[in-house]
Amino acid sequence: MCGCEPVGGCDTGCENEVTCGCETVGCLGDCGCNAGCDSGCDSLCGGGLGSCLPGLGDCCLDDPYTLFGDVCGIEVGGWASIGYHTKALPLFNSRPDNVQLHQAWLYAEKAIDTSCGFDIGGRIDYVYGTDGPDTQAFGIDNGHWDNDWDNGGDYGHAIPQLYTEMGYGDLSVKVGHFFTIIGWEVVAAPDNFFYSHAYTMYNSEPFTHTGALATYNVSDDLSVFGGYTMGWDSGFEDNGDNFLGGFSAGLTDDLTLTYATTIGRFGEDNAGGVEQGYMHSIVADYAVSDNLQYIIQSDLLDTEDETGATARDTFGINQYLVYSVNDCLSLGGRFEWYQNEGVFDDGNNTGSDVYALTTGINYRPHANVLIRPEVRWDWVDGDTTGILENDDDDQTTFGFDTIFTF
Repeated sequence: MCGCEPVGGCDTGCENEVTCGCETVGCLGDCGCNAGCDSGCDSLCGGGLGSCLPGLGDCCLDDPYTLFGDVCGIEVGGWASIGYHTKALPLFNSRPDNVQLHQAWLYAEKAIDTSCGFDIGGRIDYVYGTDGPDTQAFGIDNGHWDNDWDNGGDYGHAIPQLYTEMGYGDLSVKVGHFFTIIGWEVVAAPDNFFYSHAYTMYNSEPFTHTGALATYNVSDDLSVFGGYTMGWDSGFEDNGDNFLGGFSAGLTDDLTLTYATTIGRFGEDNAGGVEQGYMHSIVADYAVSDNLQYIIQSDLLDTEDETGATARDTFGINQYLVYSVNDCLSLGGRFEWYQNEGVFDDGNNTGSDVYALTTGINYRPHANVLIRPEVRWDWVDGDTTGILENDDDDQTTFGFDTIFTF
């Protein structure tokens, strides 16, 4: 490592100039960023390393550009996610060796503000791409809502959210079609660290619900949720009867615990078969330091059909480590153990243990651009049918995507 040390004042107004060897590289505290940078300059320069490695010393991200911005309290925006991966997974990333548009996403939202009493708002989301068919209301396979908005075998359209929200004081209620509160990973690409998804998220959690969900902020450290939904991933018609609820509690300044559950009739298939039971997700989010975040998630799903036989019996543990070098660069790892019965075995209920280790980088060269390369290792213990490409026991996958927000 080269030695970076302050050697005196400099003209930009910062206190100390920094050199690596005999070369002046910037100012201690801003590492060469322009003094007028609006959003601040974060770096590794406190120890000297940031100013010595290209791309790590400077991180000046101005405010991101927006398509329309906020007009009369309504925000309109979106993103485009374009990616490539080398192997197929039984998840969103099921189309290997093709550069593809995963998500062309548009949304309009009026967020509620109950600081002065009652307020009403809502949101609508639209997505097109190879993630579109996976995001449709496939809980009812009858062509209603967005279920058959496909374009060829891979691309499709979906409206994953369309709801109104009302609130007064610490209480708010969503009514309509909205994303689930289950789990840590979500459908929207910019809100996930990794390009690929966990088995648990895709196979044992709902994506959306249609119904009503209330949120009550008991205190600054505790929020509780409760409501009724019409099954998993269904449109605006009855495909189930569920309680959806839970809580999120700030146990300490650094630790947040979230419990979410859905109980009842999850849905019916074309033959009239019923899946009903219980599912929960427990997520602990711990800030190890200012730069290091650790998340552990445990999911349990136990359902049966109309005869009382097991439909799905799964258990998963996901662990995440995310280290933020600065506002431009983060490093992450994810390890998943997924035990399943009734998911990949076509009703044989033999089950298998699936493991996946993923390492990746989030890099922002611009406030509106996020690049997410990753390497993923998957291996299976037990029945391998329908899990990895060619039903292999293990595989290594390289993938990356670029997200352009607006």
